[in-house]
Amino acid sequence: MVARQHVKTADERSTGRLYKELALGFFRVGIFGFGGGPSSIPLVHTEAVKKYKWMTDDEFGDILALANTMPGPIATKMAGYIGYRVAGMLGLLIALVVNVVPTVIAVILLLNLLAAYKDLPVVTNMASAVIPVVTVMLGVLAWDFVKKSGDSIGWAKAIFAIVIAYVAMYVLNIHPAFVILAVFALIFSPLLTKRRKRL
Repeated sequence: MVARQHVKTADERSTGRLYKELALGFFRVGIFGFGGGPSSIPLVHTEAVKKYKWMTDDEFGDILALANTMPGPIATKMAGYIGYRVAGMLGLLIALVVNVVPTVIAVILLLNLLAAYKDLPVVTNMASAVIPVVTVMLGVLAWDFVKKSGDSIGWAKAIFAIVIAYVAMYVLNIHPAFVILAVFALIFSPLLTKRRKRL
């Protein structure tokens, strides 16, 4: 049985503190999320679940799954939703602004600098040096999700689901959004059928 995580409610913190936490948390995600959206997911998980305890691992997994079915950058969608969930509309705006604006400014400033020194080996190898770190972060997060799936639905079902998802996405080239929607349909269709029978 997985122990239930304690999630801090808005009543346990002042509104000002919530805004400060959102600003710091999503600023770090925006600044250190090298490599685009997927590399930001472990950072969002660290801030939202481990550091500030805005939600549980299961809730984070639900948000991640749903956000993957929607168009647009994953980090921005998660920042907006988590900001809204934690501190309403102002929280949404704070999370989005600190997540997006600093990196936009940094890109504008750094592109001119990189253009001037693009032929230097240190600049050429900079992005390649970050890839192993991002790989480890994504691997740790993926293993956490696999363990939770094994604990909740059983290892046989979890491994079967992983194999089916892999075949669907990487052998049959089905978009991940359709795979996630198919899972939702399989989960909710029996519930809807039972409800109709009761009515």
